[in-house]
Amino acid sequence: MAVRLSPCVQHHFSLPSTSNRCPGLRRLSVRSSISTPNEFSKLVMDVKEKLEKDHHSLPLGKNGRDDEDMILWFLKDRKFAVEDAVSKLAKAIKWRHEFGVSELSEESVRSVAETGKAFVHDFLDVYERPVLIVVASKHFPAFDVFYNYYPKRLGEVLFVEAPFVFRPIWQLAKPLLKSYASLVRFCSVAEVRKEYFTESTIPTIFRD
Repeated sequence: MAVRLSPCVQHHFSLPSTSNRCPGLRRLSVRSSISTPNEFSKLVMDVKEKLEKDHHSLPLGKNGRDDEDMILWFLKDRKFAVEDAVSKLAKAIKWRHEFGVSELSEESVRSVAETGKAFVHDFLDVYERPVLIVVASKHFPAFDVFYNYYPKRLGEVLFVEAPFVFRPIWQLAKPLLKSYASLVRFCSVAEVRKEYFTESTIPTIFRD
């Protein structure tokens, strides 16, 4: 997501983190603790059983308490600690259900897109990540949403041309991101053009 903060603040968020500048290191860190498909499967089953026992009122199905793909995402985020994954996942599933995430459609969010608050860029960045542009002067996103409900889906957050007055705001928002704060970078429009896009894929908002 790209955030240009002067005078209209925008965020550049790359979602999800499907590619990485050091993919080998990421694989190594995961494999150092969990190495076989059977181990993955056992942990997923452990989480499913605990969710069924302690949070049986949560919905089932896609993005529900029995969604194994979703469970694995949260296990990876919590470094395969079952109890931590269960706690975070239960909150996320409850939030998705109450917010009606599964019912969102292109039509239902069109009105938000028309306000210019946020839009998905037509091209991937140079790391082959989808890009969401958010104009922070029109809408400042709740950073804790990414941390709590979409773990391991955020590749990087760029605050583009952030004015000095934004720094205190960042200091307030930073604790909400917790470990994800390391994904945040303050940069210039020139750096965005040079490091994240080609001449043909630069978002219009960052062109001369």
